[in-house]
Amino acid sequence: MTGTLAAFGAALAVIGAAYGIGKIGAAAMEAIARQPEAATKIQTAMIIVAALIEGVALFGVVVALISQ
Repeated sequence: MTGTLAAFGAALAVIGAAYGIGKIGAAAMEAIARQPEAATKIQTAMIIVAALIEGVALFGVVVALISQ
């Protein structure tokens, strides 16, 4: 039972990260469409935030799998 809960927790972390990164990508593309001259700054901020989300998701997966 514990292994199943750990796998479920890891899956939730991955799904949450995918949703968050998708929202960031969509918002960045919308912002670039509105202000193309700010594309470099928007892309840089998007990449930094996506990397932070990915790190938190990886941490969540590791914690979920270690806790089994």
